[in-house]
Amino acid sequence: MGEGRLIRPFSLSAGLQSRSYSLPLQRRITDFGADASFSRASEKLKEHYGITIPVSSIQSITEGHAENIKDNEKLKTDIPDKRGVEYVVAEMDGAMIPIVDTFNKTDEEGKTIDKRKTREVRWTEGRLSLAHPKGSVTPVFGATLGDQDEVPILSGLAHCAILSGTGEQTKVHCVGDGAPWICDQVDRVFGPQAGFLIDFYHLCDYLAAASRLCAPDHPSAWLEEQKQRMKENNTFDVLNALKPHIESDSAPDKDAPVRKCYRYIKNRPGQFDYKGALDADLPIGSGEIESAHRYVTQQRLKIAGAWWKEDNAQNMLGLRTLRANNKWDQYWESFYKKAA
Repeated sequence: MGEGRLIRPFSLSAGLQSRSYSLPLQRRITDFGADASFSRASEKLKEHYGITIPVSSIQSITEGHAENIKDNEKLKTDIPDKRGVEYVVAEMDGAMIPIVDTFNKTDEEGKTIDKRKTREVRWTEGRLSLAHPKGSVTPVFGATLGDQDEVPILSGLAHCAILSGTGEQTKVHCVGDGAPWICDQVDRVFGPQAGFLIDFYHLCDYLAAASRLCAPDHPSAWLEEQKQRMKENNTFDVLNALKPHIESDSAPDKDAPVRKCYRYIKNRPGQFDYKGALDADLPIGSGEIESAHRYVTQQRLKIAGAWWKEDNAQNMLGLRTLRANNKWDQYWESFYKKAA
């Protein structure tokens, strides 16, 4: 949706029979539509401003600005030729978003079937990135849909890190769960400049499940001992504590928590340097990105009953990250100038 469809003169005194909406009104519409369902946004406009706007118009305007935001996004992908800050913390994670596909179908008489009756819902992973200098509480966000190998995901992670002060001598500290695609992205984007650390609390879930078989009489004490060993980088001792209790090969994974834990640690060498992170006062958990998914992604795109066309979902992710990056006012000021 281009600016020509969005920028139209509008006066509240003229009444809402007109299909034109002023830019200040568009901002209010988009503000509500960015955070609540389009039907709830209509209710909020009525409640706060005493005006009634069709839900379809609210959807069109909100998604139009979301598309404009996405189309004008300029990603920084080349690490600057400068020293940069000492440390940048970077995290990535995924959350499933409902995507709908519609198809043109006809009945036996050749009449087109209502697309609402032919839609199919699937789930696509929305991948959120964040980065900030060590010690900062103000991260830079980036988000996209799609396959882990797509360029936007790679460039989005680099973009967040660069805006956080990454230079040629910056050490990028990345934390994430055990999903192989996350470590792969970090390696492809930053190479030897970055280290990847498995989320400590995710690891603890595996150890806790194994503890009941490794030490049935004192699982809590056994778990605390292994956690302390991992924090001291004694991975070898933890593997030795697990090895005698590994289930037989015939046992399915769901019934083999010790084997799963052993394999989880064994297959990720170099990703458990908790001592190095703690000594450098860096995080060992990825709770920051998991929390961000709730208030950046899920709060709007996973509202109960909501579903999205793929392009609109991608655009709304752009809108949500723009707000999370505190660039909302900047976007509208720029948009007003272009409309003048």
